Amino acid sequence: MELSMTQKQTQTLSPQMMQSMEVLQMGSQELLEYIEEAVQENPVLEREETYDRRDESADLRRKLEWLESTDPQNRYYHQQDSEDENDPIRNYGTVEDREENLYYYVLSQLRVLELDPQVMTCAEFLVESLNQNGWLDEPLSAIARSLGRPEEELEEALSVVQSLEPAGVGARDLSECLRLQLVRRSPVDQLAVEIAEHHLDALSKSRYGLIARELNAGQEQVRRSCDLIRSLNPRPGTGFAARENLTYINPDIIVVSFPDHFELLTNDYYFPTLNISGYYSRLLKESDEAEVKDYLTGKVRQAKWMVRAIEQRRSTLMACAQCILELQEAFFRKGPGHLVPMSLADVASRIGVHESTVSRAARDKYIQCSMGVYPLSYFFSRSLGGEGADAASPDAAKALLKKLIGEEDKRRPLSDQKLCQLMEDRGCTLSRRTVAKYRDELHIPSTTGRKQYE
Repeated sequence: MELSMTQKQTQTLSPQMMQSMEVLQMGSQELLEYIEEAVQENPVLEREETYDRRDESADLRRKLEWLESTDPQNRYYHQQDSEDENDPIRNYGTVEDREENLYYYVLSQLRVLELDPQVMTCAEFLVESLNQNGWLDEPLSAIARSLGRPEEELEEALSVVQSLEPAGVGARDLSECLRLQLVRRSPVDQLAVEIAEHHLDALSKSRYGLIARELNAGQEQVRRSCDLIRSLNPRPGTGFAARENLTYINPDIIVVSFPDHFELLTNDYYFPTLNISGYYSRLLKESDEAEVKDYLTGKVRQAKWMVRAIEQRRSTLMACAQCILELQEAFFRKGPGHLVPMSLADVASRIGVHESTVSRAARDKYIQCSMGVYPLSYFFSRSLGGEGADAASPDAAKALLKKLIGEEDKRRPLSDQKLCQLMEDRGCTLSRRTVAKYRDELHIPSTTGRKQYE
């Protein structure tokens, strides 16, 4: 056996690099929890609150004033908020108040009615039985048995509940939900009520001619009534359910739009500023005990690494966001449908980092612009063909597909194959299966579902 020496170069990650990568891929909430835990574990770290929750209204007012000076379209909303500031009705209640809950909202209307005690008991139980859509799933006969009350009382109580707001609450099926909303309108469209009760299947297929023949009505009148039905809310309780389960997102980056340029702001408002404790720094210099010095030296080094990692996260995130803003400027000016193909490699090469660093920076991060709040990963899209400025992204392909379907003759809707050919003529080459996939993602029905019959 021969012994030999070889020389090779390997790369190992230091604890500082590992900590920096972990902090970089953290979302806002995760980073906030990480900071809280670090402050608890490391006595050398001191937090300086940059956000005083007790002065939230004053701080929000200052933000609105700043927005007013930078974006003209906010002036109306700012003035409206200022005028309504002292309005007790506008200021009453928050998202957590009972009035935002469907159960309490309907119950508050029920309690002011003068009802027979037995009917009131049944009505309260029915309100408790509503699902998140505002419908009543359980049959009245089953509810009557569980309450030990006559079914006639339940019928009377249900009619009371169905007379409350929001219109359509307490319905047992789609037809009843639509009918309850129609009869609350003045004047009542009797043709629309008849269609909602007996012809929903034909309505879903746009069979206007069939409905007109069966109801002995004019086709234009049927079309208007069907449009009215489509404007109704089939789930009257969803607005309340959404508020109960709403998840708020704090964007990491805010894009401020000016007439001639954009500016980026980091949303560090909710993060505390971390400092090294002056007391422990003096103790480190003045103490003569070796154990104390070793302990404090390690804690100070750990604190400095953490502060540096958070600052590096901020700078890397800003660099990535700035690059995204430059490459996707058409989106920030014109909105969805104008994304261009962009990969991790495109951003990484521009800011001089590895693709994995860009991937970590984009993970669980959000950017807010005039179009709304989007995850950073939304702006990375592959190319569907073409080169340079002619390259198309899935976002642009969906916008083109939606436009073509919107312009089609509804009596002879375009097939997926025809849509595929039209898109290819406009420089966006897709297979028929991809067209069908994008159509489904846009919640657009097939040719049969879009066809309007005479």
